[in-house]
Amino acid sequence: MAVLLAVFIPVLMLGVVLALGRYEELVLPGTAPPSDDGPDAAEAVAGPADQ
Repeated sequence: MAVLLAVFIPVLMLGVVLALGRYEELVLPGTAPPSDDGPDAAEAVAGPADQ
């Protein structure tokens, strides 16, 4: 009986983690990372003294 618990508990825990990952993908909307194409990006590359 103890061997069955030792085998099935990690498998069940893996299933729960995978199911929560799928649930998170369904519930939370995907957002794009912020782009660095704004005016502040040019200032960061050139520096404020070079303008």
